[in-house]
Amino acid sequence: MSFENLLSPINIGTLKLRNRVVMGAMGSGTAHDNATVSECECAYYAERAKGGAGLIITEVTRVNNETGVMMPRQTSAATDDCIPGLTKLARAVHFYDGAIFIQLHHPGRQTDNMAIGGRATISPSGIKSMMLQSECREMTNAEIKSFVQDYINAAERCYKAGIDGVELHSAHGYLLNQFISPLTNKRTDEYGGSTENRARVIKEIIEGIRKRVGRDYPVMLRISADEFLRESMFPFSEDGLLLDEAIEICKYLVPFGLDAINVSAGIYETMNQAWEPISFAEGWKIYLAEAVKKAVDVPVFGVGVIRNPEFAEKIIAEGRVDGVTIARGLLADPDWVNKAAAGQVDEIRRCISCLNCMDSMIENGMKGEPFACAINARAAREWFYNDDRRDGDDRLVVVIGGGPAGMEAARKLAQRQFKVVLFEKNSELGGQLCLGNKPPHKDKINWLIDYYKTQLTKLGVDVRLNTPATHNAISALDPYAVFVGTGAEAIVPQSIKGVKKAHVCTSSDILSGKVTLTGKKVAVIGSGMTGVETAELLETQDNEVFVVEMADRIGPDASWQSFSDVQARLMRFGTVFMPAHKLVEIEDQSIKLEQPDGQHIDLAVDHVVLSLGVKADQTLADEILKNFDRVEKIGDTAQVGRIANAVETGFVAAYHLV
Repeated sequence: MSFENLLSPINIGTLKLRNRVVMGAMGSGTAHDNATVSECECAYYAERAKGGAGLIITEVTRVNNETGVMMPRQTSAATDDCIPGLTKLARAVHFYDGAIFIQLHHPGRQTDNMAIGGRATISPSGIKSMMLQSECREMTNAEIKSFVQDYINAAERCYKAGIDGVELHSAHGYLLNQFISPLTNKRTDEYGGSTENRARVIKEIIEGIRKRVGRDYPVMLRISADEFLRESMFPFSEDGLLLDEAIEICKYLVPFGLDAINVSAGIYETMNQAWEPISFAEGWKIYLAEAVKKAVDVPVFGVGVIRNPEFAEKIIAEGRVDGVTIARGLLADPDWVNKAAAGQVDEIRRCISCLNCMDSMIENGMKGEPFACAINARAAREWFYNDDRRDGDDRLVVVIGGGPAGMEAARKLAQRQFKVVLFEKNSELGGQLCLGNKPPHKDKINWLIDYYKTQLTKLGVDVRLNTPATHNAISALDPYAVFVGTGAEAIVPQSIKGVKKAHVCTSSDILSGKVTLTGKKVAVIGSGMTGVETAELLETQDNEVFVVEMADRIGPDASWQSFSDVQARLMRFGTVFMPAHKLVEIEDQSIKLEQPDGQHIDLAVDHVVLSLGVKADQTLADEILKNFDRVEKIGDTAQVGRIANAVETGFVAAYHLV
């Protein structure tokens, strides 16, 4: 496929883009602690420009350093001392013939009070975020006018720095979005009430930018064309911003000097419509951008789980959008565009929508580290992992285990030109991924398995399936190094009375198909992601399911977005959730549960499924360590964790092997 539409040039105002792929903004946490551009940040964005993206849009960039801070190590354009760093960033992207916009941003009510020095957050009407519950106050009219100047001043700094244009972030519930939404704007002055009044603040920003730097400097608007309040887990009594009014706002603003519109959806209270979990289909919200495009005469870019160049080509060719915005997809594979152009679509490492990037954003930021992609360990760390050496000299390395850690290690080792032999005791590659892809809506996991199969084949890795690794088999190869990634097995606490009964199994047994249940009453013990996903699979197989959790709430350690996505579907099934109940005994036709007050209750069930985590079996690893000089533990063998841990440990060990 030639992707002639996707790869064709397009103009945003006076700026000509080499293709129609826009890298969407994501909060990366790659800036210096003082919010200026770092070398790490330059390398991160330059990698995507090198990979062929037509336009890079940077992360949420502060226009105000007092009330406008959202996260640690967030880039700022709020003061003149930011200009040299922005200049350096522009040069890094231009070196690879890319174009770059800075996304100008203020969080308004969507930040934590501590992030802004203990101050109250600000918003048009002082309505606090249901999600964050941060103290919030209403902006004065004078503050709004000052806030408008913040945007104009920041845009001028970007202009002076050689940045190609700016994007005004009026999506995802941030401050500009708070002004245009009837949910958050109840003002009665000139900035509230009618659609035009609520959009006035953006109009004034655009007009101010035009007066300051001229008509030729590109300005793009990002807008949530539907806030999807009807889909929220929070109780809303109104609809907020809907598509029809969003279209009217876009039509109103374009004549004042907008050059393009970037259409998204959702706010923090409808986060899954803004940053989708794995269950959302590719292109599910393109209809929003399509509707906007019909109403305006400037380029409109659409976003929404776009993972495949064939899909992107199709919607552009059909005239539904002028171009596509891809954020997580370019985090997972910065070479997405170049691979499409070269006819190497099968080599694209497609984002699996696991949301590790979102989960890691704040946690890593607090540690002074960038966010992390689960399937691309180099993401946002290109400055550090910058040595693409080919120094393996055909030295033989044995990798034990064909899970994500073993496959990633084998891929990187082979890329370095080591000769790699991979032992996998099962009949297929994938390890725990071959269980993770079994619950409903988890088919994107197969993309990662397919990617690794393709890579290992093309790199010449000697994959030996149905072949358990033994000391003798490894010794016969006389390896330079041995990587051990033998995975983990389900925890089955022997302290639970009755745990060995025939009607007791583990989540792994259900997911692998070893045990199949239909028309039964089933208790799933443990409400982590594996537990609730197993529960959903059981529900689709016509079982009555009870999810039992010892902690005070269901899913205490699960990823909030992914968990809420599954939980909502379980609630529709009628799944019974039982937090604060400890399993103490399994009987033939019931289980005995202990409540916080010490009282016991009996729950009648036919089967019990244990989902209490996994533990690594270190037996083989310990034997290998005793008998070989260079041994690396990877994946669960090094530390039990998720896909991100597996891929990172595999990559890092292979990268550092000397």
